[in-house]
Amino acid sequence: MVAWSAGLLLYRLTPAPEVLVAHMGGPFWAKKDAGAWSIPKGEFDPETEGALDAAHREFREELGVEPPETPWAELGTFAYSSGKKVVVFAGDGAGFTASGFTFGTFEMVWPPRSGKTAAFPEVDRVEWMGLDAARDALVKGQRPAIDALAAALEASRGA
Repeated sequence: MVAWSAGLLLYRLTPAPEVLVAHMGGPFWAKKDAGAWSIPKGEFDPETEGALDAAHREFREELGVEPPETPWAELGTFAYSSGKKVVVFAGDGAGFTASGFTFGTFEMVWPPRSGKTAAFPEVDRVEWMGLDAARDALVKGQRPAIDALAAALEASRGA
């Protein structure tokens, strides 16, 4: 069975394109940077929830703020090497301020094999990054979304 996720990729043109990405929280990602960032996203069941609705819900859950009211364009569905599929929607976030977040949390056994459960933030920081920096920072399966956004922005300039 395929696992599905959906996410919102905010961009702004200031003057070069930037995207809003989140550094994953928890002890596994704490000391990592390259390949440790993500588009705000999360899992959903396509039988019971639409991808865009799920993307909005996950943005709120992970960042603790409402996504901006903007038109959303589906960039595509991107497959991880694990088979998981991520549907990404892009929206103009020019007026969105990257502050005031209240990050959602998750629980896991920590330290490993200790039997103790600890809570960690799903995300520990959020930043605007240029497209090249974001491509390097994102987990591998999400990098094609940056290329799709770059192509869409280029096409809109030529229109």
